[in-house]
Formats: sequence, C-alpha cells, structure tokens
Amino acid sequence: MSTVRQLRDKVPDSEKITINLGYVDLGRIDLLVQEGFYSNRSDFIRTAIRKQLDTHVDTVSKSIERHTMELGLRGYSRADLEAVQAAGEILHVKVVGLARIDPDVTPELALATIGSITVLGALKASPAIKKALADRIG
Repeated sequence: MSTVRQLRDKVPDSEKITINLGYVDLGRIDLLVQEGFYSNRSDFIRTAIRKQLDTHVDTVSKSIERHTMELGLRGYSRADLEAVQAAGEILHVKVVGLARIDPDVTPELALATIGSITVLGALKASPAIKKALADRIG
C-alpha cells in the first residue's frame, strides 16, 4: 500500500507571458537558435530581457527604495496576518517580484489586515482572497 503526500505547495519560479514579434525578428532569433547561440526562442528572449534589465539596475534599485518596495518573494502566512491584527496594524503591501498569501488565510483576515496591495510581478492568492481585496489591489 503506497501513499503519496505532497509536503508543500511548489511556488512557481516564473510567470508565462506572451509577446508578439515581427516575422523578421522571429526569423533572426530562429537563426541564432539554429546556429547554437541559444537553446531555444525562450532562452534568447530571457537572455535579452536580463541584459536590458541589467542596463537599468540603478534606476530599478532607486525606484524600489523610493517606493519602499520589497524585492523578491514575499509571503504572508495566517500567523503573520494574525500578528498584524493583534497589533492593531494595517499592511500596505508593496512588492517587486512575487507576493504570496497562504491558502489558509481567510478573506475576513485579509480584509482586516491588508489596506492595499501593489505588486509589480505576480500576486498568488486564492480566488476568494483576490475577490475580497479587489478594490485594494492596485
């Protein structure tokens, strides 16, 4: 008798996006892939995006500091939000990257503790949390 248990939810380390490219640009990318410079189109696009972001690293850093945003993955557990509620505080979430609200957080707790959410990247939360906080997500 075998039992498979999932130990924890796997948080995706990327988000899928869709872009439109002209045929000439796409052909040039395919040529570089064919010549072995990149393993596939996605590899080329990720590399190009990282190089472009590297040229603006100072601007991004200064903007994060100016807006007092957190960079990277920021998770909010039920215990975190209960502590905020017990302290009588309200959170204003500002994240560049991934903000994640744990599945065991109730919509009522989220409403009582989260005043606003600004995420440049992705917000992972249950549909019920997203619906409850819809007017606070900017």
